[in-house]
Amino acid sequence: MNQDIRNNWTMDEVREIYHAPVLELMYKAATLQHKYQAIGEVQVCTLLSVKTGGCSEDCAYCPQAARYNTGVDAHKLMNYDEVLDKAIDAKNAGSTRFCMGAAWRNVRDNSDFDKVIDMVKGVNTLGLEVCCTLGMLTEDQATRLKEAGLYAYNHNLDTSDEHYGDIISTRTYKDRLDTLYNVEKAGISVCCGGIIGMGETDEDRMKLLHTLATRDKHPESVPVNALVSVEGTPLEGRERVNVWEMVRMIATARILMPKAMVRLSAGRNEMTVEQQALCFMAGANSIFAGDKLLTTPNPAFASDKEMFSLLGLVPRESFKTEEEPVTA
Repeated sequence: MNQDIRNNWTMDEVREIYHAPVLELMYKAATLQHKYQAIGEVQVCTLLSVKTGGCSEDCAYCPQAARYNTGVDAHKLMNYDEVLDKAIDAKNAGSTRFCMGAAWRNVRDNSDFDKVIDMVKGVNTLGLEVCCTLGMLTEDQATRLKEAGLYAYNHNLDTSDEHYGDIISTRTYKDRLDTLYNVEKAGISVCCGGIIGMGETDEDRMKLLHTLATRDKHPESVPVNALVSVEGTPLEGRERVNVWEMVRMIATARILMPKAMVRLSAGRNEMTVEQQALCFMAGANSIFAGDKLLTTPNPAFASDKEMFSLLGLVPRESFKTEEEPVTA
């Protein structure tokens, strides 16, 4: 039995890991990273907003909510050729996963969903891992996406169950968990993480990671986002989290879920190369590349290429899995 891969973590164990001295925490995370991941290899993902703004939800962090005045213009679903061109550009720039996001509360069985299905099929032919984040899904919708060639589905829990109601009132934590269940049942890889810097406590952060790490199957990908405070949202003016908060989240996620891709996600645009290097040392091995994450700024491909060269990082191949530890 592999003692590192567990789904029965207790909250006391998570607290002990999370609150360890930071250098000890990073060392333990790096040790597990060396055991289960190829060192220096980073999964490069591109996230494209295929349908922007006008969302009926009230997520306090999101500039795409229709009820907030954030300066984000609503745009209808992009056409197939536009999306395929963006996917080709992403592949040529070094991405191996292409994620399409739509500002929907939930997927509806209509012509727009039919178009997304076609986009999934098209991007799949390029040899990219295709990911979508479209809101809540039914079992049948998840099955359709799987049959179209969808590799992964992103649906973040955002925060702890206890703090969730302070951030979102238009859907429940259970709604989110139900969508994860539907995605897993369809055989689609789960991408699920959260956001820090929304007024939550350390306990909320630990409970989020505990929820993910005690699922029957760990998420294949765990994005760790730092809040990008947007004017016009309820969370505008929030102080940006510091790099050590990101390091603690990333390292704890790596220890609890050694085989997962831990993604350094939103907030990376405000981080120096040195700060990002600390996050890679703490266990991050995936990033979003490209100049935008949906509607928020992100480092451009050129600056990431320079960082990869400086740090000796290489892009992870598409569809790669590690069934056994990389080293003995």
